Amino acid sequence: MRRTSLLQRLFSLALLVWAIDFLTKNWAVKNLSSTPRKIIGSFLQLTLLRNPGAAFSLATGFTIIFTALSIAVAIFIVKSAPKITSTWWMVVAALVLGGVLGNLTDRIFREPGFLYGHVIDWIELPHWPIFNVADSSIFIAATMAILLTARNISPIDKSGSNE
Repeated sequence: MRRTSLLQRLFSLALLVWAIDFLTKNWAVKNLSSTPRKIIGSFLQLTLLRNPGAAFSLATGFTIIFTALSIAVAIFIVKSAPKITSTWWMVVAALVLGGVLGNLTDRIFREPGFLYGHVIDWIELPHWPIFNVADSSIFIAATMAILLTARNISPIDKSGSNE
């Protein structure tokens, strides 16, 4: 029962992250431009950027590779999810899955075309590349994974229990 509950929470949280990312990107496309809109001076600005590359607009010529990696990560998480027994690792997996699916949705459905679409980025902070909700979700998940690993918390209960 607990494992089923964790799995439901994982997919529910991933869906929530994906939905927030999807809705905010659509809002950004309709309401923002490449001219920064100051929200909190120069600390927080909203700027529309269509990113053909990976994080930080790196490797812009390898969009199809990032698309394939995103699909592989999503498949890995979905196949591995039933084995997760740690609530915190479930959150990590959900945040990664939601973020990956958010950016993958852009790569599949946005211009310039299927599997080569540009990811919509729109949140700008000083001295940091423009990003989106999906990127934030993945970043938070990575930070949590580092902390969980440092605390020696395993994603899977090694005692053999099914709980």
